[in-house]
Amino acid sequence: MKAVQVRKAYDLVTAEVKKPVLSKDDEVLVKVKRVGICGSDMHIYHGTNPLATLPRVIGHEVTGQVEAVGANVQSLKPGDHVVIEPISYCGSCYACRKGRPNVCAKLSVFGVHEDGGMREYIVLPERQLHAVSKDLPWEAAVMAEPYTIGAQAVWRGQVEKGDTVLIQGAGPIGICVLKMAKLAGAAVMMTDLNNERLAFAKENGADAVVNVQAEHVAERVLEWTGNEGANVVIDAVCLPETFALSIEAVSPAGHVVVLGFDERAAQISQLPITKKEVTITGSRLQTNQFPKVVELLNGGRLMHNGLVTHTFSVDDVHHAFQFIKEHPDQVRKAVITFD
Repeated sequence: MKAVQVRKAYDLVTAEVKKPVLSKDDEVLVKVKRVGICGSDMHIYHGTNPLATLPRVIGHEVTGQVEAVGANVQSLKPGDHVVIEPISYCGSCYACRKGRPNVCAKLSVFGVHEDGGMREYIVLPERQLHAVSKDLPWEAAVMAEPYTIGAQAVWRGQVEKGDTVLIQGAGPIGICVLKMAKLAGAAVMMTDLNNERLAFAKENGADAVVNVQAEHVAERVLEWTGNEGANVVIDAVCLPETFALSIEAVSPAGHVVVLGFDERAAQISQLPITKKEVTITGSRLQTNQFPKVVELLNGGRLMHNGLVTHTFSVDDVHHAFQFIKEHPDQVRKAVITFD
């Protein structure tokens, strides 16, 4: 079968590998249908993802159809459509005991620490698979994992109905955060450098947008919130400058949610954090967000609405990565097909 593997930076190959088989009673064999290309996949391709080990079969945004199940599998049967929960964990460390397996001491992420889903077939434990409606188009189902990232950020920021939320960055993850924040009943302002992305954010429910090259973000936030500041600031740009701006723009008793892995230090002082008693929270992957996201997808309350802009056959995967690299402003979400 075909598998897309990054051997080293910029060395992307489509290899022929052996089709996996069930070896445990709780395992499920899945025929892969769609795999989304994430920013982290591009970083692995560029050799700049600090968490990935190479060589690696990439891909963690995966949907497919069940082909076979182990003897003890209860919730799935052949023919079911599923989405992949791309984390495995020990279940016994402090984080796991606190119900936070997404930051398990022995965390393994599908497509990052272990071979992922950009291949024709995969075998995973039942607990990492969630059934979705067969009526759901594959291009909709493949967005489940990115939506869980948005759901996690909204949960970590404790977003509630009536809150004002500033989301920095209107890329794919920013839009996923936007959708989940609006479903929570919040008013949302989004920032970006790109007017087309900001227009797309407005189409998807943003109440206000700010082009950071043309306007002062903190001033616009104060104007928008009646001088209160944003109750929750979610940083999907993930630069030292946007982290510092988050502290400036957040309201007293507010939350700042950080999604980035930038190792550079940000210049922030203690005073505004203490004075406003700000809660600063990291958000990584997801914790128990798949059931909620699947319910929203199945119920038609969560639709990509143009978020998926490009599809490429697995035979054209090299062209897909090159196209994204050369035309990042044209691609919201690209998907590899395995039909």
